[in-house]
Amino acid sequence: MSDKNALEKPTSDVACGRLGSQLRDVRTLRGDSLRAVATETGISAAYLLKLEQGLVAAPSPHFLLNLAKYFDVSYLRLMALAGYATDDDPQVERSKAGVLAEALAAQDLTPEEERAMAAFLTTLRSR
Repeated sequence: MSDKNALEKPTSDVACGRLGSQLRDVRTLRGDSLRAVATETGISAAYLLKLEQGLVAAPSPHFLLNLAKYFDVSYLRLMALAGYATDDDPQVERSKAGVLAEALAAQDLTPEEERAMAAFLTTLRSR
């Protein structure tokens, strides 16, 4: 598209797969069912499942906004994971941390959870 501020359509199935796996990871980390997310976001459980499976080629930006609000993660990050981007837009972050880290940061961990996470990461990184 020639308009620098216009959204471009997603360009690959890989992008949709990354979005889906990130959404599934955040949902399961929170212990939410598809039905619970559907109820709170107004998005059908069937559509959410297709999103998680990477079967939606061009996810609705409106739905991505609802999911970003529900999971308390960056809307622009979800848009980027879905393959959308604005031309030369520095706000479209491509952080190493990802959506899962944002979701973890959005909720306070108890001291016990922090110790468990630190132990898990130490074990994981030592492999």
